[in-house]
Amino acid sequence: MALDNVTKDIMDSAQASVAATEAERDAEIAKITADADDVISDMKAKEDKRLKEVIEQLGRQVLSSAELESKKIVLSKKKEILEKAFADSLAALEAAPAAVRKAQYKQMVDAAKKAIGEPKAYCAKGEDITAEDIGVSKLEKVGSITGGLILESKDGTMQVDMQYRTILQTVWEREMKSLSDILFG
Repeated sequence: MALDNVTKDIMDSAQASVAATEAERDAEIAKITADADDVISDMKAKEDKRLKEVIEQLGRQVLSSAELESKKIVLSKKKEILEKAFADSLAALEAAPAAVRKAQYKQMVDAAKKAIGEPKAYCAKGEDITAEDIGVSKLEKVGSITGGLILESKDGTMQVDMQYRTILQTVWEREMKSLSDILFG
C-alpha cells in the first residue's frame, strides 16, 4: 500500500504541475493575445486616421479639379459669347444701309485728312460710292475689304486702316473689361 500512496502522490503532484503549467500557458497566451490585440488596435486606428486623411485630400483634389473645369467651361462660354457679339457687331456695321455707310465713310475721310492731305481710298467691291461721294482723290474697290476704308497718301507712304473690323477690334480690345462687365455683370 505504501507504493500505491507514493504513486498516487506522484500522480497528484504531476497533475498539479501540469495544471499549473497549463494555467501559466493560458495566462501567457491571454497576455500575448491581449498585447497583439492592442498593437492591432493601434495599427488599425493609425490606418483609419491615414485613410480618412487620404480620402479628405482626394475629396479636396476632386473638388478643386471640378471647380477648375467648371471655370474653364464658363470662360469658354464667355469667350464664345464675346466672339459672337463681336461677329454680330461687325456684321451689323457691314450690313448698314448704303446711305449710313456713305456718311460714315465721309466722316472717316474727314478725320484722316488731318494726317493725309488728299487721300485715295480703298473700299469693298460691292460698295455703291464714288470718290466724289466721300471726298477722296481716287477710289479703288478691292475684294479683301469687307467694310470700311483704307486711306492712303498720294505717294503711298502713309496708310490709315479704317476698316470696320480694324476699328471694332481696337475699340473691343480697349473696352474689353467694360464689355465683359456689361455682358456678364
